[in-house]
Amino acid sequence: MSKKVTEVTEELVLPILSEMNLELVDIEFVKEGKNWYLRVFIDSEKGIDIEDCGKVSEKLSEQLDEKDPITYPYFLEVSSPGAERPLKKSDDIKKAIGKQVHIKTYEPIESEKVFEGKLIDFDGKTLKVEVLIKTRKKQFDIPYNKVASARLAVTFH
Repeated sequence: MSKKVTEVTEELVLPILSEMNLELVDIEFVKEGKNWYLRVFIDSEKGIDIEDCGKVSEKLSEQLDEKDPITYPYFLEVSSPGAERPLKKSDDIKKAIGKQVHIKTYEPIESEKVFEGKLIDFDGKTLKVEVLIKTRKKQFDIPYNKVASARLAVTFH
């Protein structure tokens, strides 16, 4: 069985990002309307600018043309994950301690499946999230294996 497009792309892009001191946040290969999009989200401690995206796109495009894992037309997009960056790996979640997060779970925890609040702690097994319910703060312990998706949340006060 051949590797998935996202796996091949990850193998190709990681050395490019390593060389540029950038990190891979996510890769998605999706069809929107009639068109296919290969999206690569990158970041770094100092943030990402349009030049970084351009350089990665150019180098990755050459690699993809050489390997040719996609036999039909598609658009390659390289960008920053933005303010509401997904938290894909446990390291991403650890870096988000103290920040506002949006978490969805596979099954209800205390009758809730969506949690938006401050990530208080993460020990690798359980996320502790403080959620404001009306005027009260309530802490939820969310097992990491029950997290369907997690991302940073932008809040306006």
